Amino acid sequence: MLLYRSAAWFAKGLREYTKSGYESASKDFVPDDLEVQVPGRAFMVTGGNSGIGKATAMEIAKRGGTVHLVCRDHSRAEGARAEIIRESGNQNIFLHIVDLSVPKSIWKFVENFKQEHTLNVLINNAGCMVNKRELTEDGLEKNFATNTLGVYVLTTALIPVLEKEHDPRVITVSSGGMLVQKLNIDDLQSERTAFDGTMVYAQNKGIFPAQESNLCLSCLLHWQAGSLPLAPPGKRQ
Repeated sequence: MLLYRSAAWFAKGLREYTKSGYESASKDFVPDDLEVQVPGRAFMVTGGNSGIGKATAMEIAKRGGTVHLVCRDHSRAEGARAEIIRESGNQNIFLHIVDLSVPKSIWKFVENFKQEHTLNVLINNAGCMVNKRELTEDGLEKNFATNTLGVYVLTTALIPVLEKEHDPRVITVSSGGMLVQKLNIDDLQSERTAFDGTMVYAQNKGIFPAQESNLCLSCLLHWQAGSLPLAPPGKRQ
């Protein structure tokens, strides 16, 4: 089964998740959909100091949106914030230092955030791949705490903030890597098998579809209209 999944991921990955896959999909993009200005809207990007998160934050800033970077490493985050401000000319870039592997830190952050800010869009981008089994102060496996539980806690905590605004959205960045690992709901914290950081990461990402379904139900109870797309990097939804 693992061999089959690996083969399926390889074929699908080459077709959809590589640079050539993106370039192929981009031929169907509607130019007017990409030329959007977002002044007056606030976006939260987790893991916004590097990679996809940083690129996303930069584009939002260039289009006039207010950006809240949620990062773990203060020095790297400050550097990213300065670069985004410099290149975009947008001063409305805020930095929040939060460890997404610690639920109580997330709740505390949201409690403070909602006293001072509004939010239209949450982009769950941050993730980690720890290759040696490590527990948080709460006794949770670090990858699970960050990639799965952290996403759920942050999104759930911010729903009351998002629902106050017009057209609220939550976007969660997944990974095609989830295709290589069958979801094992009986061992979400990887306690019963040999620890492999890559496979654990795939397991974490594989939880997202089910997690998003639950969150969508929660949001429908709050919003008449909303969106929680699940987007692999480079994959058009």
